[in-house]
Amino acid sequence: MLALLDYFTDSMLNRGVSPDSAAVATLVTGLVGLFVLAWLANFLAKRVILRAVMGLVRRTTVTWDDVLVDTGVLTRLSHIAPAMIFNAFGDDVLGGSPEIQEWVDGAVTVYLIVIALSVVSAVLNTLLIITTRSPAGARLPVKGFVQAIKLIIFIVGGIFILSVLLGKTPVYFLSGLGALTAVLILIFKDAILGFVAGIQISVNRMVQIGDWIEMPKAGADGDVIDVSLTTVKVRNWDRTITTIPTYALISDSFKNWQGMKDSGGRRIKRSLFIDIQTVGFAAEEQLERWKNFRLLKPYLEEKLTEIAGENERRGEDLGVLGNGRRLTNIGTFRAYCVAYLRAHPRIHQEMTFLVRQLQPSEHGLPLEIYVFVNDVRWPVYEGIQADIFDHLIAVLPQFGLRIFQTPTGHDVRAAISRLANEGDAPPSGG
Repeated sequence: MLALLDYFTDSMLNRGVSPDSAAVATLVTGLVGLFVLAWLANFLAKRVILRAVMGLVRRTTVTWDDVLVDTGVLTRLSHIAPAMIFNAFGDDVLGGSPEIQEWVDGAVTVYLIVIALSVVSAVLNTLLIITTRSPAGARLPVKGFVQAIKLIIFIVGGIFILSVLLGKTPVYFLSGLGALTAVLILIFKDAILGFVAGIQISVNRMVQIGDWIEMPKAGADGDVIDVSLTTVKVRNWDRTITTIPTYALISDSFKNWQGMKDSGGRRIKRSLFIDIQTVGFAAEEQLERWKNFRLLKPYLEEKLTEIAGENERRGEDLGVLGNGRRLTNIGTFRAYCVAYLRAHPRIHQEMTFLVRQLQPSEHGLPLEIYVFVNDVRWPVYEGIQADIFDHLIAVLPQFGLRIFQTPTGHDVRAAISRLANEGDAPPSGG
């Protein structure tokens, strides 16, 4: 290149052009030629070499190299070609003095640092995509770590760029960071807290993408769709998106329902409130009617035999209602609930199974059903739960029991009407 420029200068001088004009013309021609060579190098790198490499990549059976192409790693690497041209011929074009050489080297170095940062960013994006495509990695909060690494790399790259432009060593700028620590902490507070929170979340497996979390303080109740360095996005069941600071998952409490999904069982914990005034001992005609219930027959046969034998051993006087053991309608109904749920195909029989009485209150006697459904899907679970309680509420009158219900306006009007009718009735007697 230098020989061509010297030849061009000599030609201009031989034609009678002044030395200053020849020097300017040579400089302009050299710069134009330099940029043309740089463009040609970039063109060859992208259109010829890069296309050939992409063709080979597309024909391979592995997928990770396709991701390298899609994220632009190879395209960004092709930008090194112009830098090689400027580094090789820039000094010749601009005069060859030490000052110019230093300036060219500095400019090329800054350009290469920018290209390197761009390539590293694309490589990290590639690793993120490859990781999230795997079944195990799809749920890991990898995005936050990638963003943190990018932040650190860009800060280091910025320090190297400043050191080249200002002619200082990187150690000079690193030593000056101590005085700016407070400012940096203030500026990058969310990023630092998010990075620390991301490590704790990942190590302790507190939240993963796809988890159902509930955080009333933030108004979040739905699936986690993204975990980044500073925020966690939750798609709520009403299809809205709630954004939560990542460190809030460490500082505040939240509920993660993923354990329920993974267990294969979803809990039913609901009570039937029984009117206490309807609770009593079972009469003989009730017992005979209950024996026709297929689910209750084994229980009644066993229980009645047990009670009769015990009362006979004790010599109880069964003419008095309070003596001896007797079956009650509420106890028999509780046994029916157990038998019904044990025979139900959608109840998980290996998990906690309880049908229990709770403390009576002004709302009656709570009979709590505490079991697990073997299908964790929300619509299916709600349907199973509704079917169970539809049946139990409908069969309750067969046991002489009644659901407690606070009197409504209709009940009050009916009571007033009955009292009025009794007041208008003629007196009985002679």
